[in-house]
Amino acid sequence: MSAVKSIYTCQNCGAQSPKWVGKCPSCNEWNTYVEEIVEKKQSTGKFAARITGNQPLTLDKIETLQNKRIPTEIAEFNRVLGGGIVPGSLILLGGDPGIGKSTLALQLALAMKDRKILYTSGEESLQQIKLRAERINTTSENCYFLSETSLENIVAQTEQIQPELLVIDSVQTISTELIESSPGSVSQVRECTSAILKMAKKTGTAVILIGHITKDGSLAGPKVLEHMVDVVLQFEGDTNYLYRILRSNKNRFGSTSELGIFEMDSDGLHEILNPSEHLITKVSDHVSGTAIAGAIEGIRPFLIEIQALVSSAVYGTPQRSTTGFDLRRLNMLLAVLEKRAGFKLVQKDVFLNIAGGLRISDPATDLAVICSILSSNLDFAVNHKYCFAGEVGLTGEIRAVSRVEQRIAEAEKLGFTRIYIPAHNKSFDQKKFRIEIVKAARVEEVFRSIFKQ
Repeated sequence: MSAVKSIYTCQNCGAQSPKWVGKCPSCNEWNTYVEEIVEKKQSTGKFAARITGNQPLTLDKIETLQNKRIPTEIAEFNRVLGGGIVPGSLILLGGDPGIGKSTLALQLALAMKDRKILYTSGEESLQQIKLRAERINTTSENCYFLSETSLENIVAQTEQIQPELLVIDSVQTISTELIESSPGSVSQVRECTSAILKMAKKTGTAVILIGHITKDGSLAGPKVLEHMVDVVLQFEGDTNYLYRILRSNKNRFGSTSELGIFEMDSDGLHEILNPSEHLITKVSDHVSGTAIAGAIEGIRPFLIEIQALVSSAVYGTPQRSTTGFDLRRLNMLLAVLEKRAGFKLVQKDVFLNIAGGLRISDPATDLAVICSILSSNLDFAVNHKYCFAGEVGLTGEIRAVSRVEQRIAEAEKLGFTRIYIPAHNKSFDQKKFRIEIVKAARVEEVFRSIFKQ
């Protein structure tokens, strides 16, 4: 016989306790513990002599798949994944509510017209899915739709249809009969994901799981969920803006530094193959506080507009606010400006914004940031045909950046006449570029060149 016992599990972080507690000692959330039934099998005291399951093989006996990746019709999605979907892989797609996760998954399923797809939704009915598909204005004869929340039924339909790609929207809505807890609980998410993973590896079916996120931006459910899947994709963006960013936080089959850029419209998501043309269209030569930075995310160069506003602090304590940029790095750059360049910004409010709602982590944007801040402080407009690419160190030096040739080529392609780069970047042929390249070793040299009257 099996010994039946109960254990209490936190629905927020997955911590377990033998008794119910009001406040979780791990994540400090209140009233998150739910009782779960655990069956403990009694051990016989002996190891099984009969060998069952898979057998170990050497590398020369392991057969590799001929079709390594399944290409999708969305180039930005292929870019983030590293070339396409790997058969048998488990992809977790997370994002804020209303950001467009279901729309992206539906467009992906309908765009692969020559592949058999099974789209399963536990949040929407078939009629709602059809309305969404009609809004996207795309159809496919090889895409099957199913409104189901039972894991057993989803697995049975998958074995019957045998699709190349299975989409589940979302993992928090499905449940299995083996666990006596509500859908979305830690145990349900863990067991359902484990069963889907086994099915994907056994049949070679690629699976896309759509997951919800918590208020702090992390994926809802146990942390082991991110460890179980092969790829973790983060779909982010500001709902007040049209742009959406697809990032890869984990990828066992490719790079994690790539990103895809989309634009949300009334008829779905549209790819932005050249984001520089969209992000710097509103630059004016007569407005102070703007500068253009040559950034790189992954292997993709693009130019972004950095906006700054510096004003006198009228409410006592000066404010420091950023949108799309690290606040701590902004404070560091302001300290460098005061200590190394002699600009007093202690009693002034500084607001920084990355145009378009993007979030940039490239340190090469430092030079453009401090130029936009000084431009607003001096009320002197930076020439809109100038571009900047350089990391600012604590001593005021401009440190070398990676892939400087790609940044220069992108600025030249978009019609910029001058670009400021670090003096330490020397390993490239300057003669093949028609754009004026100014090398600077310290921030003072850039300031004297830009703000000279």
